[in-house]
Amino acid sequence: MPVRGFGVKDADRGFPAERCLHIDPALAGRRLDQALAELVPEYSRSRLQQLIDQGSVLVDGTTRRRRDKVGGGEEIRLRLAPESRSTCVAQPIDLDIVFEDDQLLVVAKPAGLVVHPAAGNRDGTLQNALLHYLPQLDQVPRAGIVHRLDKDTSGLLVVAKTPLAHKSLVDQLQRRSLYREYCALVQGILIAGGTIDAPIGRDPLRRTRMTVIAGGRPAVTHYRVRERFDAHTLLTVRLQTGRTHQIRVHMVHIRHPLVGDRTYGGRPRLPRGAGARLSEALQGFPRQALHAAALGCDHPLTGAAMHWELPLPGDLRELLNSLREHDGDAT
Repeated sequence: MPVRGFGVKDADRGFPAERCLHIDPALAGRRLDQALAELVPEYSRSRLQQLIDQGSVLVDGTTRRRRDKVGGGEEIRLRLAPESRSTCVAQPIDLDIVFEDDQLLVVAKPAGLVVHPAAGNRDGTLQNALLHYLPQLDQVPRAGIVHRLDKDTSGLLVVAKTPLAHKSLVDQLQRRSLYREYCALVQGILIAGGTIDAPIGRDPLRRTRMTVIAGGRPAVTHYRVRERFDAHTLLTVRLQTGRTHQIRVHMVHIRHPLVGDRTYGGRPRLPRGAGARLSEALQGFPRQALHAAALGCDHPLTGAAMHWELPLPGDLRELLNSLREHDGDAT
């Protein structure tokens, strides 16, 4: 087995500035970037290739090309310069922490909180909050955020606290093994569950929206019926892929848009005989009725299966209770 490298500087709580290691003879004949990927598994091969190209990798005191072969026994000096830092600044914003250890942080994002700074939301985001809570996340791409939720979607997000955890979670996303389950209240009545397999891309007519379109990126959504109402259905939705606005776009594609979705949903549908309270609840619901209720991944260090669940937030519970009361009154 190759000999793992050791940190020679560890001033940044797990982010060594330099490593010294030796190429095991078993790796003789491999490309330099391939050998480094074996020795430093917490960094992606593309990141290691960048370091080689930058001259941050010395082989027996000299720089080499990524495709150069190793003979075994060489001394490697690897300067682990941090990823390019963003202009995102730390801000004292409250976080609802569901779980934390030395590798992972799981937070409950409320509706209304933007995940990343962007046009129109330069600060006050989850990323700003994370950098205040853990300043060392400035050394991890996007402060450790590997997946996102829309601003008005509530629920669970997992954050990588180290480069190793970041690489692991990204790999799990690419393998589609990171489990994400949502509760979604949609308009209309669905008789049974199913799968939507339809590519998603930018809407050519309205560039701020996504749509099902030929040539889009593959997108697969699984759903099952959780509860039916007079004119609505509560679904459990599981993502197989993770495209922008995927659930919202796929639901409108099958003509069952999310309640409260002003971008994709159109006018709210009222059940027959809806009273003033239910009509106001449906018409005034301020966001898409979507909640990331369950999340699962393999632990980056131990490989153990991790799973978290988060109850429905108050606004969605109240809306569901109004629908149940109406159905009860109608029977």
